[in-house]
Amino acid sequence: METIEATTTSESGYTSVSRVGEYELTIDAANEEGPTPNEVLVVDYVSCFVPAFRVGANKEGHDDLGRIDVDAEADIDDSDDLDAVRFSMNVEADLSDEEFDDIVERAENICHVHDALREGLHADVEVNGNAF
Repeated sequence: METIEATTTSESGYTSVSRVGEYELTIDAANEEGPTPNEVLVVDYVSCFVPAFRVGANKEGHDDLGRIDVDAEADIDDSDDLDAVRFSMNVEADLSDEEFDDIVERAENICHVHDALREGLHADVEVNGNAF
């Protein structure tokens, strides 16, 4: 089993800087210095779904889909929670609706973010006070 390690620091306010490997991402719940956590989750979902879609297409016998553009929308409820996510995918390949439906079904089974959201993944949280 592989372990993903990330470090997130919040000096004050609602902005946090997360580091994964060599990469750094600023996330701001107030949407002033970076995308919100909900926005990042939607982008993460799309970024996982697109390669899963390509793998699904390959397994269905379609080796080259060409360019894929995705417009994602998400509904946020009154509690600021994601309520629904929609992807509108524009694919260069000329396939039938049925072929695309089969690829989507495969992609949903391949995409790890889709699985985590569907299964209701929750973090085990440990808090250490007086740490600094």
